Amino acid sequence: MALTTFSGPVKSLNGFIGGTATSPIAVTTAGNISESYATSSATTGDTRLSYNKLTFTSTGSGETLRAFSVVTGASAATAGTINGAHISLEIDGAGASISGAANALRATLGGTDTTPGGTLAVLQLDTNYTANVALPTTAAFIRVSDSGTNTGEIPKLLNIESGPAATLFTAATSSSTLAGGIKIRIAGADYFLVVASAVA
Repeated sequence: MALTTFSGPVKSLNGFIGGTATSPIAVTTAGNISESYATSSATTGDTRLSYNKLTFTSTGSGETLRAFSVVTGASAATAGTINGAHISLEIDGAGASISGAANALRATLGGTDTTPGGTLAVLQLDTNYTANVALPTTAAFIRVSDSGTNTGEIPKLLNIESGPAATLFTAATSSSTLAGGIKIRIAGADYFLVVASAVA
């Protein structure tokens, strides 16, 4: 397929489709199927490479963005990784710095309705395996790794700031009741985060 260049904005009243479920785009060499590159020299305001907004006006459900990676080949991700989504933020160059906040991923739950109902969470972690699947011992809901060459620079696993800190944490004393532990894995070994059934 030849490269087509547009000099101005392109508008579609019915969306854009790249391949279909029965006739997907076939790729035989590694590369980006869809690419967008831009630079921003704006001194104020927010610049976004992609902005998508979906408004639900009835009882339906769905997502503004659905990323779905499927593996059907044996020994996939040899010498690499496969991700449903990979989101990165980098501060590059000797003169680059952050004056405000920078997040590789920011998830926000909000709204103006005073009684939204439902089961709400800023982050939900799911599994979706069929019966009798034996997962490796390294499987976990959350995995933390130090992937760069300058390791050990992040000093904390979790930082709770402002309002929630007072309500999410209660200091324990010797009279607290030990109930058990939540299994975690550190440097290839299993440990437990101790939990109590009563904190006094």
